[in-house]
Amino acid sequence: MTAEKQKLTREIIIKKLVAALEPADHIQAFWEGGAAAHNRTDEWSDIDLYMLVADEKVDAAFQEVEKALAELSPIKQKLEVRQIQWPDVSQAFYRLEEANEYLIIDLAAIKTCSPEKFLTPEIHGNAVFYFNKPPEIKPTPLNKDEFIKKLNQRIEQLRARFKMFNNFVQKEINRGNLLEALELYRTLTLATLIEALRIKHNPIHYDFKTRYIHYELPSGITEELKRLSFIENEKDLQDKYLQTTELAKQILESKPFPAGVI
Repeated sequence: MTAEKQKLTREIIIKKLVAALEPADHIQAFWEGGAAAHNRTDEWSDIDLYMLVADEKVDAAFQEVEKALAELSPIKQKLEVRQIQWPDVSQAFYRLEEANEYLIIDLAAIKTCSPEKFLTPEIHGNAVFYFNKPPEIKPTPLNKDEFIKKLNQRIEQLRARFKMFNNFVQKEINRGNLLEALELYRTLTLATLIEALRIKHNPIHYDFKTRYIHYELPSGITEELKRLSFIENEKDLQDKYLQTTELAKQILESKPFPAGVI
């Protein structure tokens, strides 16, 4: 009986991509973000990679990536994602036949003209550079005044949206449309509470929804959010909708808000 074939590791994949991409004149830098940038990689982490590419060479860069990956393993699946917010960023996900199912490659190609490089340490962590050719790009510090202005605008939007639409949950409960009520509860009432709590306790990631929430909110709060998130039946939905509504109101209307330090 032959031994089971060794699965590809993140180290093997990254080493292969560095060897393939570093010689290319049109690729200026290559780095890892995500869990690696926050020093939180584990056996379930994917690989969040970025490459800074000459504006007209994005397609060529992806072709070089795919050629290198194919030399390691058949590419089982590729998914391209259109970026609306960042038009100068192209993104694709890859799943390899010979890698475990969680080791997905999340690759963003950033044009050199892009004002957003996802290198602000306070938000994106400490990027792990695999190469960074002269003139090297450098992490950009957080513009606190701009961030606070943006945060305050978001707080006002959150208050207005909650005041206008939160009772849509009750409307659908009253109608007996429980699937609609449940969806609205999760995406409006509970989502508002989560964002308000993030603003209060760790405003730097206020718009990360539930991402990193177990690392960045106090454990007592995450336990309460778990309790409010799991719904048993219609009565439980009604009770938790009222509880979550009250908690969200308390935080949104508290003064001063946010209480977190930027």
